[in-house]
Amino acid sequence: MSRISHIEIDDSGLATPTPEIEQERKVAIFDLLEENRFALPARDGRPAPEGPYRLLLAIREKRLVFDLKTEAGEPAAEFHLSLGPFRQVVKDYFQICQSYFDAVKKLPPSQIETIDMARRGIHNEGARVLEERLDGKAELDHDTARRLFTLVCVLHFGG
Repeated sequence: MSRISHIEIDDSGLATPTPEIEQERKVAIFDLLEENRFALPARDGRPAPEGPYRLLLAIREKRLVFDLKTEAGEPAAEFHLSLGPFRQVVKDYFQICQSYFDAVKKLPPSQIETIDMARRGIHNEGARVLEERLDGKAELDHDTARRLFTLVCVLHFGG
């Protein structure tokens, strides 16, 4: 029950993503829905609404919004996070992804592997930042944070 069962991304008003970014988004959503761990902790002595949760991710007023509802559509929680802590790691992630996409087209596998290792390292750093920002607001595992970070990048791309 401690999981996300549905994801919606509010990208209205954002730039149209490139085909590569759109593919990253589809893969992250698919992987996240297949397997994730996401729970809301008790707050102010009250138990949190139980999952599974429906998640709407958006950027509003230059803030990252996690809007969570129960399966029945009842409000469960809403977090507004500053985008500031994500800016550099998102920028680094997009740069290394572009290098990776370019490398796949023309470089030998050994060089592609080196770039991919760097890409995974930056992706892990982004997941760590997201875990820190959600500390006390949500409980999630590292793989869930990685997939959510990908979706944050997709939103940040247009925001």
